[in-house]
Amino acid sequence: MKFNIISRKLNLAAKHLDEKYVKDYVEKKLSKLDKFFKEEPDARVVLGSVKDEEYIEAQIYAGGMIYRAEEADKDILTAIDKIVDIIERQIRRNKTRLEKRIRREAVAEPVLISGKSFTEEEDKSEFEIVKTKRFSVKPMLPEEAILQMKLLGHSFFIFKNAKTNEINIVYQRKDGKYAIIESVDE
Repeated sequence: MKFNIISRKLNLAAKHLDEKYVKDYVEKKLSKLDKFFKEEPDARVVLGSVKDEEYIEAQIYAGGMIYRAEEADKDILTAIDKIVDIIERQIRRNKTRLEKRIRREAVAEPVLISGKSFTEEEDKSEFEIVKTKRFSVKPMLPEEAILQMKLLGHSFFIFKNAKTNEINIVYQRKDGKYAIIESVDE
């Protein structure tokens, strides 16, 4: 696994840990997830402290998928262990769904897995889209988009960035701050 570990205001002195030890611990724990991937995944990890808690945000890019989790705890090592568990569950859940879909596409009939029959209709209900909305995307600044989002009472808002002329999404994070998602052509 290729690592990009970033520290932001990480306060470990009170816990008698050094930053190198914590980074090595992150690499050791997340490297256990390598067994799930054919190609070498990339991991982006952010470590930091907020008030009296440490937090970790981890994103793993592998096989065209992004696995992401964030966790906060008084002990950074505990938060790291929780992150690994969360991402492992995401990987296993996604892997199971992909295997079911591949089996169903290979066989036109329902497939028997662990004594339980799965039909195509049951699989579709897992990601059922119940509504589609259409609206015009207007050019505006991110600050205007945040105001519009708050006026509508939504947790996100899609807009055309007046500075870049690109489609962006603004959303409110769990910590109450705002973030923007920008599209990137690959």
